[in-house]
Amino acid sequence: MPSVGLLHYLILSAVLFSIGLFGALSKRNAIVILMCLEIMLNAVNIAMVAFSRYIAPTLLTGQVFAIFIIVVAAAETAVGLAIIIAIYRRHDTIESDKINLLKW
Repeated sequence: MPSVGLLHYLILSAVLFSIGLFGALSKRNAIVILMCLEIMLNAVNIAMVAFSRYIAPTLLTGQVFAIFIIVVAAAETAVGLAIIIAIYRRHDTIESDKINLLKW
């Protein structure tokens, strides 16, 4: 029975990152865009932990960076949702193509 190697984790990470990138570039809903950014950050976490596990198994650098990314992603989500709620209260929509905040 073949074991799961580094290449399998990297392929999974690349697929998840591609799905997140496609969703972030193609969707109009701001909440869906935030969710796609979270998918992309989780793909990076998978790659970091896989590299750490297979290249330097005694060091925990990949896991530490993954925890740091999770903390930053939680803060980014909180700030992003606060911004989206403020925009929704002002413009009554969260569609990214209908919001023009830089227009004088």
